[in-house]
Amino acid sequence: MTAVEVWRGGVASWECDQMGHLNVGFYVAKSMEALAGVAAELGMPGAFAANAEATLVVREQHIRFLREARPGAPLHITGGVLEMGETDARIMLLMHHQSGELAASFQTVVAHATARDGRAFPWPDRIRARAETLQTDVPASAAPRSIGLAPVETQASLARADQLGLPRTGLGVIDARDCDAFGRMRTETFMHRLSDGIPHFFAGHRPGAVDPDRKVGGAALEYRLIHHAWPRAGDRLELRSGSAGGDPRFRRLVHWLLDPDTGRPWGSAEAIAVSFDLETRKLITLSDAEFARVEADAVQGLGL
Repeated sequence: MTAVEVWRGGVASWECDQMGHLNVGFYVAKSMEALAGVAAELGMPGAFAANAEATLVVREQHIRFLREARPGAPLHITGGVLEMGETDARIMLLMHHQSGELAASFQTVVAHATARDGRAFPWPDRIRARAETLQTDVPASAAPRSIGLAPVETQASLARADQLGLPRTGLGVIDARDCDAFGRMRTETFMHRLSDGIPHFFAGHRPGAVDPDRKVGGAALEYRLIHHAWPRAGDRLELRSGSAGGDPRFRRLVHWLLDPDTGRPWGSAEAIAVSFDLETRKLITLSDAEFARVEADAVQGLGL
């Protein structure tokens, strides 16, 4: 198929983090605008409007961050349909730089659901017909690299987090501004909370920051986010995080977004993270001693 453009915009300075590039939460926010564009191409132009009867509920996302997006960068997103089941679909979104190079990719699993209660129901024939015209494939550069996409039964719970000694990296409450037109937590809010938790997880011991004269930051290369439930305004959140191992170049991190009142999971995420030199913008390979130090903190068997 010919790629269909579903979003066009850019990077504002206030959307960037301390590393000087687009924050992961805003990548997801832009992908959600693009998802609305895909919905329109499928014949659901008002899928995310307050008066919608049917919508697309994001179940999970696989994201690869391929090239930095700095302040002022013009971006656009193309989209298509990878597969469609009875009530769900896997959508491919590709974020491009002006040069045509890929900035990021998003494989987004959605449910065709009632807008108010999020109950999945079958796709109508007219949407299936439109989906046929939007069929696409996963480019090699967007394929999963270090994170699998097989179905999982989540490990996440507050009791299990306590048992494993996972540190608290976030605590708060959902505000009305964090919610969509139907009152459910926005997809990007999940990623924003994970991003906010990273400084707590690495506080005082970011891998690779052994030279006081070297400016070291971090970045995510790949993410898988799974939504288990959708908090609403007033619901509380607690984030627990841990390392699941890695090698001298990358760390595998796992985050559980939990309900501190019931102990049940709102969502879980797995990420591939790296340290990099903020001046050269190059990845940092850890020394044997530094790698041994960070590997000692890994929680064996930790997963989604």
